[in-house]
Amino acid sequence: MIKVWFAALLLAISAHGAVALAESSHVAIVKNVSGSVEVLRHEKSMPATPGMQLMRKDKIVSGQESQAGIVFVDGTLITVGSSTEIEVKKYLFEPRESKYGFSVYVKKGSAIYSSGKLGKLAPDSVNLKTPRATVGIRGTRFIVKVD
Repeated sequence: MIKVWFAALLLAISAHGAVALAESSHVAIVKNVSGSVEVLRHEKSMPATPGMQLMRKDKIVSGQESQAGIVFVDGTLITVGSSTEIEVKKYLFEPRESKYGFSVYVKKGSAIYSSGKLGKLAPDSVNLKTPRATVGIRGTRFIVKVD
């Protein structure tokens, strides 16, 4: 009986660990930073640095005369301009299971988007949202500016 309880406990711990690992896997990295750029994660602010991993729901906020280059797992590139605030709302890139999703919210400022594999494999799954509009991205490169 003790062996059964122990096995059940190990199974529960490993299942919880797998869920935590899936939730904590990164979706992008900060490639470069110029000036003052912050990452807001779970209401905590930290300076963006090259090599820093970004997660779903992270907000990237750049100051005046600042910018950051972000590379997503599939190769999608976003350059965040000065005085910009964006949030990675959704990111799903699982080509083995044909599961895709990409949604970024640009609250203010400007950004340059350049499509990676996700935009080529599932262009209908890529969206960019602003306070006034949602854009379905079907091209490979564009600039967005929100005043």
